[in-house]
Amino acid sequence: MSDNIALIDYGAGNLHSVHNALKAAGASAIDVTADPAIVRRAGRIVLPGVGAFAACANALRAISGMTDALDAAVIEGGTPFLGICVGMQLMAGEGEEHGAHPGLGWIAGRVTALQSHDPAVKIPHMGWNDVVPAVDHPLIAPGEAYFLHSFAYEGTDILAVTDHGGPVTAAIGRANMLGVQFHPEKSQRYGLDFLARFLEWRP
Repeated sequence: MSDNIALIDYGAGNLHSVHNALKAAGASAIDVTADPAIVRRAGRIVLPGVGAFAACANALRAISGMTDALDAAVIEGGTPFLGICVGMQLMAGEGEEHGAHPGLGWIAGRVTALQSHDPAVKIPHMGWNDVVPAVDHPLIAPGEAYFLHSFAYEGTDILAVTDHGGPVTAAIGRANMLGVQFHPEKSQRYGLDFLARFLEWRP
């Protein structure tokens, strides 16, 4: 397995902060890339994402060959994959922001609007909140992380939850795929420790 990390640049992620956090966590070779060939041969893949689900999905699909490269590397090749925030949401089958839009379809589920029936619970969900593991997973530890989102994943393969007027998915995953709703690059020591575990992960 290559040591290189492909940090996917599709105009929809906080690339500078994620790059710096990966370096701080111990990564030595990071390719910030929109080249499907680099993604196919990477040792690990990180897909960040900020903004609306549809805009991120469309931007990713606008790069010729990128979704095919992701499928080949992650689904067929077993390359360790990390999706961050909307990058996690794109792993789902569908997102419902501004209509129904297809995701990568790797994990059955959909991304729906957060609902608040309590005036004290504000949308978007912004700030520090607990990450509570739902199952044992080598990458997911209890602690506090930084969240910023208005939509959340509902479906299968939930690894961790948080609470924001009710349970909210904090992490999903299966086999070599992992996605987190929180921002490890903004989560200080908790986030760096999480990224360090991802760098050592051998699923």
